[in-house]
Amino acid sequence: MSSAQADSPQDSPLPLAGLKVLELGSLIAGPYASSLLAQFGAEVIKIEPPGQGDPLRKWRKLHKGTSLWWYVQSRNKKSVALDLRAEQGQQIVRELAAEADILVENFRPGTLEKWGLGWEPLSERNPGLIMLRISGYGQTGPYRERPGFAAIAECMAGLRYVSGYPDRAPVRTGVSLGDTLASLYGMVGAMIALHHRNVNGGKGQVVDVALYESIFAVMESLLPEYAMLGHIRERTGSALPGIVPSNTYLSQDGHYVAIAGNGDAIFQRLARAMGRQDLADDPELAHNDGRARHTERIDGAIGEWAAGLPLETILSTLEGAAVPAGRIYTAKDIYEDLHYRARDMIQEMPLPDGQILAVPGIVPKLSATPGRTRWVGPELGQHTQEVLDRIGVTKEQLAQLREAGLA
Repeated sequence: MSSAQADSPQDSPLPLAGLKVLELGSLIAGPYASSLLAQFGAEVIKIEPPGQGDPLRKWRKLHKGTSLWWYVQSRNKKSVALDLRAEQGQQIVRELAAEADILVENFRPGTLEKWGLGWEPLSERNPGLIMLRISGYGQTGPYRERPGFAAIAECMAGLRYVSGYPDRAPVRTGVSLGDTLASLYGMVGAMIALHHRNVNGGKGQVVDVALYESIFAVMESLLPEYAMLGHIRERTGSALPGIVPSNTYLSQDGHYVAIAGNGDAIFQRLARAMGRQDLADDPELAHNDGRARHTERIDGAIGEWAAGLPLETILSTLEGAAVPAGRIYTAKDIYEDLHYRARDMIQEMPLPDGQILAVPGIVPKLSATPGRTRWVGPELGQHTQEVLDRIGVTKEQLAQLREAGLA
């Protein structure tokens, strides 16, 4: 069973220790980016509105009024309750930003400027500041001021159009993929900017990440296929279009199994494992372009073979033949899987009431300086006094802010 220190010993070095991150914003795209930095040792100070805090605290399944998702995404962060709409709150953020390496925000473009917290005044005081800005459409362009959620960005970037079956409406993935991709690009951009700052004279810069662009960037050959050939990729259900065979098939005992035999040598092994030497010997099927012309024939053969065998027999047969295949995991399958446990991808952390919560392990895994989950998402304002002490806010001043509902 993995523990709170499953990824590494308690005293192992954290590679981003000493890096100061100030997080403004809420929900997923911005906060998940800073969560990744926190997992590798950065001190992340999260500013939340007093009273309710980040709306994520109430999303999906709750434990005693707090989202389980919150505990995972906000691990290793410090929570400061502060009203950014008030001048007192804005001034405190200016003081905190003056000491920060990275500021992460995901408000609609123009919001921080309205509060006097835009790039120009903050970078003038702290020239080394890196500002990671994540928004629906980016900081420039005709759509910049539109409200943007990942659901809309996934549509604009072409992902929704190709997701699902051709005879049904487009579908979404089961997670907030657009937000997560933007977070990952945001973290990469911030690390690039940090390296540039540290190597080339200490100047910070803005990292501008748009949700729709983060999704569009992973859409493979969607654009050049249209621009050069006029081809519009359509929905193909569980199959991988133009890459054959790669699909999901139903076993004899009613389970779905994914089989990816789309490499030339892999297809040969798959055909032989199914007892179909005729497919293995067919020169038309030797390479992917030929197999793509015979997709229905190949999928029909694999489907017929799978339908005659129970899932476990299919998996063991294909594992023996070195053909990539796998069951469709549920959350229960993940939780009980030995490989997840062996890779420390399921950690167990105590909640404030002592109950144990399973959380995903740290990705990626560094051999010398791995990341670590040090604590789960904090209570609202848990670190307000600790953090504001640093910039000279006394207990009396904090009490006045709290009395006015500003902290």
